[in-house]
Amino acid sequence: MSRLTDLTLLQAASGLRAGEFSARELTQDHFDRIAALDAVLHAYLALTPELAMAQAEAADQRLTRARRSGSNSLPALLGLPIAVKDVLCLEGVPTTCGSRILEGFLPPYTATAVQRLLDQGAVVLGKVNTDEFAMGSSTENSAFGVTHNPWNLNRVPGGSSGGAAAAVAAQLCLAALATDTGGSVRQPAAFCGVTGLKPSYGRVSRYGLIAYGSSLDCIGAMARSAEDLLPVFLGMAGYDPLDSTSLEEGLPAIDLEGDLQGLRIGVPREYFIEGIHAEVERGVRQAVETLVALGAEATPISLPHTDLALPVYYVIAPAEASANLARYDGIRFGPRLGEHELLDQYLQTRGRLFGPEVKRRIMLGTYALSAGYYDAYYGQAQKVRTLIKRDFEAAFEQVDLIACPVAPTTAFAIGAHGDDPLAMYLEDVFTLPANLAGVPGMAFPVGRDSEGLPIGMQLMAPALGEARLFQATHAYQQATHWHEERPPQ
Repeated sequence: MSRLTDLTLLQAASGLRAGEFSARELTQDHFDRIAALDAVLHAYLALTPELAMAQAEAADQRLTRARRSGSNSLPALLGLPIAVKDVLCLEGVPTTCGSRILEGFLPPYTATAVQRLLDQGAVVLGKVNTDEFAMGSSTENSAFGVTHNPWNLNRVPGGSSGGAAAAVAAQLCLAALATDTGGSVRQPAAFCGVTGLKPSYGRVSRYGLIAYGSSLDCIGAMARSAEDLLPVFLGMAGYDPLDSTSLEEGLPAIDLEGDLQGLRIGVPREYFIEGIHAEVERGVRQAVETLVALGAEATPISLPHTDLALPVYYVIAPAEASANLARYDGIRFGPRLGEHELLDQYLQTRGRLFGPEVKRRIMLGTYALSAGYYDAYYGQAQKVRTLIKRDFEAAFEQVDLIACPVAPTTAFAIGAHGDDPLAMYLEDVFTLPANLAGVPGMAFPVGRDSEGLPIGMQLMAPALGEARLFQATHAYQQATHWHEERPPQ
C-alpha cells in the first residue's frame, strides 16, 4: 500500500514543505487507499475527488510560491487530506446525517469549523458515515449501512462518529472532523485506537452542524496522536458571531513539551463499576501509573452524581432532538412522500424515512416535553444536570485532570445490542457526564485486549482546559507506543 498514507499528519506537512512530494500525490494516494479498502470498511458515504484535487492543486501552487520566496509562513494544514462527518455542512456536497430523510440534500453553505480548515488549505476527501442524526453508539443506525472496525471487521467502530474513527485508523485520511453529543468522538476513537478530542462546549462554533441536542453538541476531531490533533483543533476553534453559544475567550498557547511534574490527576471511584471489563480497567490503571512515572500525582476522587448522568442525558438529549428534528417534514428538505394532502405528506415522510432509533428518541423527547410531564422529567433532569456540573467544579478544585475509561468494554460485535437499546445506551455511561457538564475530554489508546482490540482511556479537564489535555496526552504518547500501532492491512 502507498507509502504516503503511512505518514502522520505532521510528517506529511513536513514532506510537503520540503518538496518531497506534492499535495496532489498525497491526496491521490489517499483516494487509492480508499478505493482499495473502503468497500469493506464503509467509512465514507460520499467522496469529493474533483473538489479535493482542486484544493490540492491550489495548495501545491501556494507551496511552490513559498519555496521560491523562502517563506516559512504557511498554514499548518495546507495540502493535508481530511474527512468530515456527514452531519457537518459542506456547500454543494451531499449531507445526509446518515438518514434517508436528507437524501439528496446539498447545503448552500459550509459549517464554520469546516470552512476554517478549508481557509488553511486543508483538502477534503469526502463525508464519513454516522449513526442517523448522530444518534447511536455503533454506527449501526446509519441508513446507508454499518461501518466496520478496521481492527476486526466483525466489530463496530463505535458511534456516532464511527466512520471518522475507522477512516483515521485505516489511514484513509490524516484527520477527521466529528461531533460529540454524549461521547461520539471519544468512544469511537477508543474503539478504533486513535486520538479524539471533545472540546469545551462553545469552544468550536456549531454553525453548520445539523443539530441533535443543541446544549450538548460539540464539534471535535480525531487524528493518530495528540500532536497531529493539535493543529486541527487550533485551526477550527475560536469565537464565531454566527453561533450564539460560541465563547469569546481566546485560544491558549499550548506547549506540548511541558513536563507533568506536579500535575494532579483524579481517578473517580464511580467510573470503575461492576460490569467494566477487567482488561479495560487494568489498561486504564496502568496508563495512570505511566502518567505518575512522568511526574504526575494520582489521587482517588468522587463524582457522586455520575450514576444519574445516563437517565439525565436520555431525557435532555431526546427532548432537544424532538424539537430540532421537527423541521424534517418533506417540505423544506430532502424527499417528499405521500399524496397531495399535507398531513399525509408529513406522516408518510417522517414515518418511512426516519429510522427506528430516531423515532424512538423523538417519541421519548416529545413525551418528556409534553404538558403535565415537562416539570417531572425535563425540568428535573436539568436540575440534576446542574448537580453533575457542580461535581466536576468541586473535583477540579482538587485536581487538574480526571482520568477514567472511555467505555466499559472494547469494541463489541456488530449486532450484539441490536435488540436491546438500553444495553447500547450503557456503552456511553463514562462519556455522557462531560457533555452534561460542558467540559473537554480527550480519548487515546492505552493498550490492547486479549483479542487484539484497542483499549481507550479518557482525560477530562476544566472548561477551556484543552491545553492540559494536549500536554498530558502527548507526554503519555511520547512514553508509549499504542498510538503508533495500526490495524492489520
